[in-house]
Amino acid sequence: MDKVQNEFVNVINPTKKVNDLRKQVEFADTFQNRINLGDALYEMGDYRGGIGEYEIALKGNYASDLGVVKKLLEGYYRTNEYQKVIFCAEYVSERSDFKGSRSQFLYGLALEEEGRSEEAEKNLKPIDQRYSNYEERYILAKFLLEKGKDTDAKEILSEIILESQHMSKPNRNRYRGVINEVKKMIKSI
Repeated sequence: MDKVQNEFVNVINPTKKVNDLRKQVEFADTFQNRINLGDALYEMGDYRGGIGEYEIALKGNYASDLGVVKKLLEGYYRTNEYQKVIFCAEYVSERSDFKGSRSQFLYGLALEEEGRSEEAEKNLKPIDQRYSNYEERYILAKFLLEKGKDTDAKEILSEIILESQHMSKPNRNRYRGVINEVKKMIKSI
């Protein structure tokens, strides 16, 4: 009952959760407490604050923690620090779970922002996996259209529409906005 009540309070007042976690870090400055605080800051949309906590957590024995590096990469992307996104991505790019991940996708978007289109495309395409990554695939199709690859973009959009016909009701509701944008885009090609 206490846990449910605490979660309810955190939803109503997200800063309470952050303040509680700050106190926890002051009491015991551990890797996990820093990560928890960084996660809470991200949940509130404070990416700069979260990045600061993750950077502190990565000092010392945890410098190569893949999960934290991926969180940093996400934060850097959201704060438009594309050079840092590229640095983090290149640091973890040899790991097996990097291929086809959101981190690789953000790496591709950062490369595009830095004017490295060919490398960007190479890193964006692995996100095109059937029955998943609908929003990312929509962004990939937009990217391909901008590059004049209309046939490739249309193929991705058509696949998304076909897959949407077989979605469960919760997924249909969850991805409704993306599917509607896909339908609009395919009509305009």
